[in-house]
Amino acid sequence: MLKNRILPAIAALGLVIAIVVAARTEHRSPPAQPIAQPAQAPFKSYIGGSGLVEASSNNINIGTSLPGIVRTVSVKVGDKVDAGDPLFAIDDRELRAELLVKQANLAKAKAAVEEARASLEDYRSQYALVRGATAGRAVSVDDIQKRRNAELLAGARLQSAVAAVAAAEAEVKSTQTSIDRLTVRAPIPSEVLQVNIRPGEYAQTGALATPLMILGNLDLLYIRVNIDENDAWRFRPLTKGVAYLRGNRDLKTEIAFVRVEPFVTPKVSLTGSSSERVDTRVLQVIYSFSRNALPAYVGQQMDVFIETSEVPVASATDVSTTKSEDSK
Repeated sequence: MLKNRILPAIAALGLVIAIVVAARTEHRSPPAQPIAQPAQAPFKSYIGGSGLVEASSNNINIGTSLPGIVRTVSVKVGDKVDAGDPLFAIDDRELRAELLVKQANLAKAKAAVEEARASLEDYRSQYALVRGATAGRAVSVDDIQKRRNAELLAGARLQSAVAAVAAAEAEVKSTQTSIDRLTVRAPIPSEVLQVNIRPGEYAQTGALATPLMILGNLDLLYIRVNIDENDAWRFRPLTKGVAYLRGNRDLKTEIAFVRVEPFVTPKVSLTGSSSERVDTRVLQVIYSFSRNALPAYVGQQMDVFIETSEVPVASATDVSTTKSEDSK
C-alpha cells in the first residue's frame, strides 16, 4: 500500500523538476554587446580589405654575413640611426690576430724587395765592369755571360719580390674587410623596430625565422592592403581610401595610393608569419599616411575601405540581346 503511494509521488516530483528546468531553459540571456563597434565604410560603393602597417622602406630584416659571438650591441629599440651607423659587432679577435700575422708577412715581403733591389744593383755594377771587354782581354767571354745572366736573374727576383708585396697587401686588405664586415651597420636612415640579439649570443647567417634586428623608415607609414581576388577587378589605381584602427572606429585617416603589386599571391594570415596561408589569393595594394595622423604602429592591423565606381550588372536579357546583335 505504501509502495503504491511513493511511486506516484516520485513521478510527480520528477514532473515538477522537468517543468522548472524547461522554464529556465526558455529564458534567453540578452546577446553580448561588442566591446567596440565595427568600422563603417564612408563610401557608397567600396572594396573592403585588411591592411597591415609597415615602414615606408619596408621592414628591413637585418642579418650578418659572417657568423660569430656578438661582442657589442650599439642600439636599442626606438633609436634612430643614419646610414652606416653601427648596429652590433661580432667578436673579431681571431681575425685581428690573423691580421697581425699578415701585416708581418707584408713587412717581410717589403724587406725582400729592398734586398732584391740591392742585389740587382750589385750584379748590374759587376756586369757593367766587363760589358765592354773584348775577347783579347783578361776577362773571358764565359765570365761576361755569367755576370750578364746574374743581372737578369736579380731583375727577375726583384719583380717576384714586388709581386709578393702586392699579394701580401691584398691579403691584409682582405682581412681588414672581413673585420669590417663583423660590424653590422644600418643600410639607410631608419628607426630600430626590434632587437633580437644580445651580447654573448651566437649570430647565425642566412634568412632566420626571427631576424637579428628589424629596421624601418617611419617618416611615412605604409599600409599593405589585401584585396580578395574576387574584388580585384573592381579596383582602380589612384582611388581614395580610408583606414580605421582596429578597436576604435573613431580613429581614422585618409590614405594615399602608392602602388599596386601586380602579382596576385596566396593570402597570408596577418600574423607576421609567412607560413600561415589560406585558400584565397589576394591583390596587394600599398597606401600611405602620415605617422602623425594616427597612433598606429608597425605590424598593426587596420580596416581599409577603398572607393569604387558603381558597375551595373548586365542581366541575362541584355546578354542575349548583345549576342543576337553580334550575330547579325
